[in-house]
Amino acid sequence: GDCFPCPKEGCPMMGHYADRFPHKLERVNQKYFLNTAATPPFTSWRQKVFIKLSGVKKMRGDINLIFHDTEGNTKEYEIASGVLSEDEVYTKYLDVEINPRNTKKVEFLWNKTIFTLLWARLGAESVNITHGEDGR
Repeated sequence: GDCFPCPKEGCPMMGHYADRFPHKLERVNQKYFLNTAATPPFTSWRQKVFIKLSGVKKMRGDINLIFHDTEGNTKEYEIASGVLSEDEVYTKYLDVEINPRNTKKVEFLWNKTIFTLLWARLGAESVNITHGEDGR
């Protein structure tokens, strides 16, 4: 997440066009790591998620986001779990297997623990997602 989102010059390239990245000669013997999806074609897109909750002050449970694409595929990601608080912003980097250009909707899902009172509720005051490749 230290190089997120990509600099204005663009994201570093790997593979055949790696020599086009202008900062390639600044350091030698660098190590690079690539996160991949679990299934073919193994592509994932780095996204940064900010969620601000509203509702009761503190509650036990978890919050997830479900990404839906235009072809009917869905993928669920956990954002936070445990004691959740309305006065905190939850931030997480996700490697999403659904292309941001094909994302149809993002669903907010809150699960409370079985021991939580029935009337207690939390919701999303705001959900902001930043895509790594174009800064939006």
